[in-house]
Amino acid sequence: MLPKYKRILLKLSGEALMGDANYGIDPKVVSQYAYDIKSITDLGVQVAIVIGGGNIYRGMNEAESGIERAQGDYMGMLATVINGMALQSGLEKVGLYTRLQSAIKMEQIAEPYIRRRAIRHVEKGRVVIFGGGTGNPYFTTDTAASLRAIEIQADVILKGTRVDGIYTADPEKDKTATRFETITFSEVYQKSLNVMDMTAFTLCQENKLPIIVFDMNRPGNLLNVIMGKNVGTLVKG
Repeated sequence: MLPKYKRILLKLSGEALMGDANYGIDPKVVSQYAYDIKSITDLGVQVAIVIGGGNIYRGMNEAESGIERAQGDYMGMLATVINGMALQSGLEKVGLYTRLQSAIKMEQIAEPYIRRRAIRHVEKGRVVIFGGGTGNPYFTTDTAASLRAIEIQADVILKGTRVDGIYTADPEKDKTATRFETITFSEVYQKSLNVMDMTAFTLCQENKLPIIVFDMNRPGNLLNVIMGKNVGTLVKG
């Protein structure tokens, strides 16, 4: 069977990199992600990645931290670059060619984000990791993922989370919650479901970019999604 998607944007949460710890990066999680990503690049799938930074720094309430919102957001962007470097190292250990691009200039460790260069990298089979969010405060890494996916003309955003899709309620709190196999953008709005922040979600809807929410921490799930199996929840239309 051929992969259902040719070019994807994989959105990973920073918190997922913690594994069972309360902070930092778990090498076992990075290794699992690397092998899962290699399993789809071996099929010829072109992969770009946006990763969050919540395992290192999450923007805090200004009143509590004394750090203004914009400053805190820039700190979070730097955390995403640290995670990007860790993921890059893991991917290269399994034999993948990678490029780390940053929306904030830091030439010693990452290329500056250039859209045409990023597209050329994925066309050549390199995994491109986008760090630094959008390069602007007041935007989340979800928005960065939507923006980069549209810019590189990805077929789909795959949002890897700790749960296996979108539910009628929080499955960790409500045992009666049921999973949607597919759902429309309009239904997500109507039901007030938490998929992505509204800016990111609206970008996807306006550009007719489907989103699949799935459990990235289950080995093999990423390959199952790429092959079109019934994994996670598809948001479209």
